[in-house]
Amino acid sequence: MGKLGGFLEIERAGIPYREATERVGDYSEFVVRRSDEELSDQGARCMECGVPFCHNGCPLGNLIPDWNDLVYHGRWQDAIRQLHATNNFP
Repeated sequence: MGKLGGFLEIERAGIPYREATERVGDYSEFVVRRSDEELSDQGARCMECGVPFCHNGCPLGNLIPDWNDLVYHGRWQDAIRQLHATNNFP
């Protein structure tokens, strides 16, 4: 899962939001979309924990480590299928 040592090598990126002054004027998304490269880098940070707390803590039961690995490898169609297997939200 992920890149060996990726957690140490790649810094965690916070969630980028649009400025509040922009958001009050429309109903568009407030989260700025990241590039595929940035998403892949963040997916590479998965540590393959023995007990993945991200998976256990997810109320939907999403297989987050598997999903992160697919994103890291650029397998977007497989990643969305994996996500939809446990999450019926759009």
